[in-house]
Amino acid sequence: MLNLYSARHYQTDEALYSNFTKATGIRINRIEADDAGILARLKAEGAASPADVILLVDAARLWRGEQDGLFQPVKSAVLEQRIPAQLRGGESAQGAQWFGISTRARVHVIDKTRLKPADVDRYEKLAAPALKGQICIRSGSHPYNLSLFGSVLDAAGPAATEAWLKGMVANLARDPKGGDTDQIRAVAAGECAVAVTNTYYYARLMKSQRPEDRAVIERTQLVFPNQADRGTHVNISGAAVARNARNRDAAVKFLEYLASDDAQRMLADGNNEYPVVASATTENPALTALGRFKSEAVPIAKVGANTAVVQQMLDRVGFK
Repeated sequence: MLNLYSARHYQTDEALYSNFTKATGIRINRIEADDAGILARLKAEGAASPADVILLVDAARLWRGEQDGLFQPVKSAVLEQRIPAQLRGGESAQGAQWFGISTRARVHVIDKTRLKPADVDRYEKLAAPALKGQICIRSGSHPYNLSLFGSVLDAAGPAATEAWLKGMVANLARDPKGGDTDQIRAVAAGECAVAVTNTYYYARLMKSQRPEDRAVIERTQLVFPNQADRGTHVNISGAAVARNARNRDAAVKFLEYLASDDAQRMLADGNNEYPVVASATTENPALTALGRFKSEAVPIAKVGANTAVVQQMLDRVGFK
């Protein structure tokens, strides 16, 4: 038996879990909640927690769980060989506290009738006066945005990052609201000219057969920012072994399974994410159509650690 606390709510992951059980005979008992709910539950349960493995969908949340002492280090030759060092957290002689299992890029989606890709080919251009009243984005305090802003902080430093955030606030077409898909639809509806979103939300619309979704894709275009310099920001889904795991051997085996080529393919094809393992291949037509891109190289753990400082900046500049 393996007790899994998961913030991944994707039906396609069912095959992932059933294949693990078929291969190992280890049954998975799954509890689902959002990232914040899982971390709160682990803290409340303390040493009595039945959790063995934790799946979270953002580097900021993984960093917070590590800081709160909710995970334990894992030393695994398989994981160290297959998962890049910049996608692991809390490295020590005892191993890493958590491991990225899939990635998604944070990109721009533009209205092709109003902007050209060159207008927003860098994150920094979102603060340009020419974009006043043209940006749609979800809450600045959402983990997806906190991580993006933490990446910019690493690249630009505190003063420039806060000035950039202030410029973005001045350029908003509306107060932040809704999720990433809502931002994409707002661009297609003419409410704004550019939105910030994760790639898998756009890929879902690309694969949809609904006429209204086809119309959204027809009017819009995805842009991978910062291809000429540091690369596009990528965030992760990540896995950790719970600090008080009773089934530690099974938990480590599950993490190693998530790093297998088969599991990586299912993660990528099922939810339109990118593999973290170099040898893994995908058969996802939407990802193929989006094309290859240059990813940033900053350690994702450092991005997560920057989010506490970023939140203070958001409060100061009035980024809701």
